[in-house]
Amino acid sequence: MSDRTCFFTSESVTEGHPDKVADQVSDAILDAILERDPLGRVAVETLVSTGVCLIAGEVTTDCYVEMPQIARDVIEQIGYTRAKFGFDNETVGVLSSIRPQSPDIARGVNVGGAGDQGMMFGYASEETPELMPMPIMLAHKLARQLAQARKKQMVDYLRPDGKTQVTVQYAGGKPVRVDKIVVSCQHREDVANEVIRADVIEKVIGPVIPAEMLDEGTRVLVNPTGRFVRGGPHADTGLTGRKIIVDTYGGMARHGGGAFSGKDPTKVDRSASYMMRYVAKNVVAAGLAERAEISIAYSIGEANPLALDIDTFGTAKVPEERILELIAKHFIFTPSAMIEKLNLRKPQYLAVAAYGHFGRTDLPVAWEQTDMAPLLRAEAGL
Repeated sequence: MSDRTCFFTSESVTEGHPDKVADQVSDAILDAILERDPLGRVAVETLVSTGVCLIAGEVTTDCYVEMPQIARDVIEQIGYTRAKFGFDNETVGVLSSIRPQSPDIARGVNVGGAGDQGMMFGYASEETPELMPMPIMLAHKLARQLAQARKKQMVDYLRPDGKTQVTVQYAGGKPVRVDKIVVSCQHREDVANEVIRADVIEKVIGPVIPAEMLDEGTRVLVNPTGRFVRGGPHADTGLTGRKIIVDTYGGMARHGGGAFSGKDPTKVDRSASYMMRYVAKNVVAAGLAERAEISIAYSIGEANPLALDIDTFGTAKVPEERILELIAKHFIFTPSAMIEKLNLRKPQYLAVAAYGHFGRTDLPVAWEQTDMAPLLRAEAGL
């Protein structure tokens, strides 16, 4: 983030967004397998469209899970329970095409190597209590509040699909105000947009956006086209892994391109991204820097990373070289070590498949802990 005055925008989506429906089905299947077989190898992708849910991928396990029923349960819990939505838990056709993991990949994973090549990034910033960028945290909170307004019947005409977007103005690298808010919410056909706008401002935006971040120049857009009746998989095909920026840092940090949902932790796309968040969060929590982005790279079949680096964007309190030394001393980045450190073989992934994998202080996920911060601070001499 530059020291000049600038604007940054991030978006989030509700659990009823078609891409998030797909992510949740994939992660629900992963959780079900890990519950029965913690060593199971899973790479499950989901596609949802009008009246259909297609599950495909590679699974190697000794257990059996009823994937069609898991998919239907997720769809029901999200709120797609009526055939008039064009997609519902009772009438949706669930198809599956599952095969074992490729033996060519397994030979590298079996000996503790990474399940793929690639680069992963982790990020943390002092600008919110969650040590996350403010735009994505506010967008996530708006999306969750929108879903709660529907589920708790605070706004009884809402349907499951929805998107949020927040633009924050920065000055001197710090967030100073919210410039624009966009909320798009699926709704019953007979409700006027003026009613929707008033309800969203009062019951969704009001409880979430801090009053001190709003001013007379803040612009609020609710259903900008004036209508959002058709939504969910009936309006737009959903695919696993198509919301990777929503899942991470809202675009504030770089992304290696690998998705998380449906993948067991031997896939470094998931485990290393979680580990990088854990390291970055502890570096910032320790006061070593105000912002930190940690990058790492792997080769398929190799246990040790090919590269590790840090960028503190000029906010480091000690030299970046010293921070890297401390990271290398106190963290191990082999797949097996990351899995053990963050307890990644337990079923816990459906809960993070919507509203972000990071900044989730509402969940007991290990990658959000700051238990290493006191040690890092002490050894850095702060």
